[in-house]
Amino acid sequence: MLEKLFHLKANNTRTGIEIGAGLTTFLTMSYILAVNPTILGAAGMDKGAVFVATCIAAAVGSFIMGLLANWPIGMAPGMGLNAFFAYSVVITMGYSWQQALGAVFLSGIVFLILTATGVRQWLIAGVPKSLRSAIGAGIGMFLSIVAFQSAGIVINNDATLVGLGDVTKAGPVLAGIGLFIIVALDAFKIRGGILIGIIAVTILSFIFTDDGYKSFQTLVSSGGIALPPSVAPTFLKLDILGVLHTGIFHVLLVFVLVEIFDATGTLVGVGKRAGLIPDDKPNNLGRALFADSTAILAGSLIGTSSTTAFVESASGVAAGGRTGLTAITVGVFFLLALFFAPVALAIPAYATAPALIFVACLMMREFAEINWDDIVEAVPAALTALLMPFTYSVANGLAIGFISYAILKTITGKWREVHPATWIIAFLFIIRFLMEGGVF
Repeated sequence: MLEKLFHLKANNTRTGIEIGAGLTTFLTMSYILAVNPTILGAAGMDKGAVFVATCIAAAVGSFIMGLLANWPIGMAPGMGLNAFFAYSVVITMGYSWQQALGAVFLSGIVFLILTATGVRQWLIAGVPKSLRSAIGAGIGMFLSIVAFQSAGIVINNDATLVGLGDVTKAGPVLAGIGLFIIVALDAFKIRGGILIGIIAVTILSFIFTDDGYKSFQTLVSSGGIALPPSVAPTFLKLDILGVLHTGIFHVLLVFVLVEIFDATGTLVGVGKRAGLIPDDKPNNLGRALFADSTAILAGSLIGTSSTTAFVESASGVAAGGRTGLTAITVGVFFLLALFFAPVALAIPAYATAPALIFVACLMMREFAEINWDDIVEAVPAALTALLMPFTYSVANGLAIGFISYAILKTITGKWREVHPATWIIAFLFIIRFLMEGGVF
């Protein structure tokens, strides 16, 4: 049955290798089980329900990827997209989390249509490489400021807007220890370093903080294993009509754009590393893109932010994963994780902060892909990345980046170099600013 479903021999792999690769991928991406409830909880969502939604969405997404595309890619609610959901759409813009879920659902439908019609590939080809790289780096910077705040390292300052917190307190100290642990483990090529770092900081919080000790007592009383919390607080709570009535189209635009660049880049990168996209030969990239699109709809219905392909899947590929059996294994482990909710919910925010900072550092490597010698390319890219954390909005960074790119190319006589896709996106963002400014 497995041979028929996944063509193991044709992909030069075995069942044991695929299962081991799936476990490796799960360990490297399982930090999302602790991080996602913390981030979406800040938007007012029930953390227990978000934990369950995260497990189910990751499992469903991974199953779809494995069965439909036969690719070794793990799926889960994406980093960056969850922060945009909670901190930009809900906290900063003032939308309800139910409306934000509705926006995720609608973005999934748009995403699915763009994928099915081939427009997704057209958009990717049309957006300049400098802006694509800046989007990844900027989201990394945005994640970093969210993490620094949750750990108490960065605080509000009336004179300078932001300032350094008391780094002698438990939160900043333990977050720093967690980051050093994660980086050291990664340097030694130890799998699951992010998860180990989160667990280490959580254990230290049990010992050295009062709140941590209370969480430890609660954890012990439950035995760490329990039936999953109810998903009812988030299941099918999306408010689609509310989205349509509040003019949230620019939020949809950002969800779709980030989903396009983030997920597609991951699928192509990991697919190439696994040898699944040979030159001038048939491949399942189209099915992988379709699977990625449908997973977003499932996640929004259950009650979590956009589900996407995880770049951590590269760890499973490095361990030998070559087929969808790897992705199916990832999904099975996420279902098993449902029964460990007490462990995930005992993890404090400053324990997940190091994971966010580490992921942010990895995403900022995209700066290296920008052509800094071409000032017309470099300035829009820099503005894109800088304005995401400084305005606390991924949307604002994207908007200024695309608009400035189109303007600078035009006034320097290079307007013919601007792809129609970039013009369309820039125009949509201009309309967004005009609408917010009350022009029309």
